[in-house]
Amino acid sequence: MNGNKVKTAFLFPGQASQYVGMANDIYEEFDSVRELFGRAGEILGFDIANTCFNGPEELLKQTSYTQPAVFLHSCSLDMILRENYLRPDGAAGHSLGEYTAMASAGTLSFEQALMAVAKRSKAMQDDCDKNPGTMAAVLGLEYSVVVDILNGINGVVVPANHNSADQTVISGELDAVEDACEKLKAAGAKRAIMLPVGGAYHSPLMSGSSELMKTYLAELNFKAFEFPIYSNVNAEPVSTPDKYKEIISNQITNPVLWSQTLKNMYNDGFRHFVEVGPGKVLQGLAKKFSGDPEIKISGIDKLDDLDEFINRFPRLGER
Repeated sequence: MNGNKVKTAFLFPGQASQYVGMANDIYEEFDSVRELFGRAGEILGFDIANTCFNGPEELLKQTSYTQPAVFLHSCSLDMILRENYLRPDGAAGHSLGEYTAMASAGTLSFEQALMAVAKRSKAMQDDCDKNPGTMAAVLGLEYSVVVDILNGINGVVVPANHNSADQTVISGELDAVEDACEKLKAAGAKRAIMLPVGGAYHSPLMSGSSELMKTYLAELNFKAFEFPIYSNVNAEPVSTPDKYKEIISNQITNPVLWSQTLKNMYNDGFRHFVEVGPGKVLQGLAKKFSGDPEIKISGIDKLDDLDEFINRFPRLGER
């Protein structure tokens, strides 16, 4: 998609996009999806299809189940798009979603990426159990202001996600996060909302899982990229395997620079953003970052979304 064609980006969601019943309709429709779920179940050692389709919700919320489930849902949709010769010009994934982007771009095989996700989710759950923490969403303050205020808080609390110009997620120890929320509201934040999460993701409290993943990823053979991936860590496009391996190994304890990622993609000519996977979180964030009427935002979650996208995709590339 070059010349007069709009560049298309696939955006892959992360944890908290899951829901009971996810991927059930595409599983029923496509033999290849049923085969993919079967391979995933063998790798994971549990019935991932039953977990996705029937929950219960409390089980599906547990990190060690959530991350493989969201990854598998997104990969199933991406596989069907590939079978229909529909590929993006670039991709980005929000936290966990970056592993889906790696599988989509071919730098890791599906099996390699799933095993990495399983390793990552278990290690992160272990960190959550050893180092209890929480997260909060801060609305209505610039990122730089949030960072300045966090620097004055006692205890561990850091920016975890820079999601949009006026939305930052913070992460750390419970007391430090609560203290930060009060100070951020006093500084003019419209809201500072404690999030119902199981741990302090993208903070120093995840250092154990970060070190484990650095060691694990160092042993994998990263292949050439079919298209660039925009990294969470620096918001820049990467298409060199060795460089990307170094960057992705730092992801767990670094903030997700999602707002900057979307801006950089826009500056690089992307005008069509497609969320591939469960939920609509990334579509909402994409709508916030620019008022350019040329931007097209869509999402593929359910079978109807997939059918509609496949039928109209050729026309979406025209300016």
